[in-house]
Amino acid sequence: MADTTQKSNPHKGHRERLKKLFLDEGLDNFQAHQILELLLFYAIPQKDTNEIAHSLLSSFGSLSQVFDAHPRELQKVSGISEHSSTLISMIPQLARAYLKDSNRERTVLDSSEKAGKYIKNFFMGRIYEAFYMFSLDNSCRIIHQDLVCEGTLDETPCYPRLVLDIAFRHNAQKVIFAHNHPSNILRPSTGDIESTKKLINAFESVDIEVVDHFIIGKDDYISMADIGCLR
Repeated sequence: MADTTQKSNPHKGHRERLKKLFLDEGLDNFQAHQILELLLFYAIPQKDTNEIAHSLLSSFGSLSQVFDAHPRELQKVSGISEHSSTLISMIPQLARAYLKDSNRERTVLDSSEKAGKYIKNFFMGRIYEAFYMFSLDNSCRIIHQDLVCEGTLDETPCYPRLVLDIAFRHNAQKVIFAHNHPSNILRPSTGDIESTKKLINAFESVDIEVVDHFIIGKDDYISMADIGCLR
């Protein structure tokens, strides 16, 4: 009788085993489908999530692409409800909030490498263009970071008066701008260069230095100062 029960329910105890494995060892040795499977335990309590996890990976290609997918696209996968898609979509934003909080000490951005590595975390999981400004003191220590505006998939309007008001509010002596290209094309567009020059002119008129403007891709970034596009 015991053997028959085991054969009819081969997944019995699977959730508990996977949870225990995570608690004992963390996610380092988990495969992508196991990570999704474990996550979905908390949105789908009474169903085998293994098949759904595999379907998600098959539909989107990788774990990161699953997390970056729009909730409406996730819901096209069989077994994924609005509740489940919301949980999945929260992951990169939770990671972004965690990184922002863990770096809340007065980080010094005194090189393009330091600044790029720090700033790219603010764009994790964003599928639309967003424009950030980082207000700095004279030693390039961060005073504050602000999400100035968000746009469409390929355009983020940003107005000099708006960013100047933010800089004045934080008593910024230097600023760094950053926006993302969801297309993952890091080359600055003509519009990027023109709008950056307008911002530089506006800030120079009030003696605030524009240190850099970063374009952020999915996995990398480019410094417009490093490639000579600020002047």
